[in-house]
Amino acid sequence: MLPRIRVGKRGVIVIPKDIRERLGIEEGMTLEVSVKGDALVLRVRDLWSELRERGKKLKVDLEEAEREIDKDEELWLERLE
Repeated sequence: MLPRIRVGKRGVIVIPKDIRERLGIEEGMTLEVSVKGDALVLRVRDLWSELRERGKKLKVDLEEAEREIDKDEELWLERLE
């Protein structure tokens, strides 16, 4: 038998603990919601994984970035004098 949940005030629902643990759902995570026919579908979005994947596509020259930071730091220090 499928677990049943109750809709509370303001439409709040509580996802049972065993389901949260199985899907790795933790407080503060974002879930996507959609409707398929008469079903409400929640999908777990792992934003950190998405950011890591996007970061892999970036082309960054770390040495150039460090040079820019050093230059900005030097300019900041000159303004303090």
